[in-house]
Amino acid sequence: MGVFRLQSLVANAKQLIKLNNKHQKDVPRGHLAVYVGEIQRKRFVVPLSYLDQPLFQDLLRRSEEEFGFNHPMGGLTIPCCEEAFNDLTVQLKI
Repeated sequence: MGVFRLQSLVANAKQLIKLNNKHQKDVPRGHLAVYVGEIQRKRFVVPLSYLDQPLFQDLLRRSEEEFGFNHPMGGLTIPCCEEAFNDLTVQLKI
């Protein structure tokens, strides 16, 4: 994936975050809500710094491919199982 495409992906994600944060008062500043799961979706609040991480960017690409930027849950919807997402966030915290 080219640099321009990646920058566009992150920019669109940031725009979605700004819109959603106006409606989600329980999300702390510097964080975003994401919905994870293949069938049943669970809400997670993650730091914005994840947007700069290649592993998280891969999830954003998958999300864009599946949902575009029209996310029915009101936040970023990430199409992976909850266990895989938890494993990824553990790696990002290191």
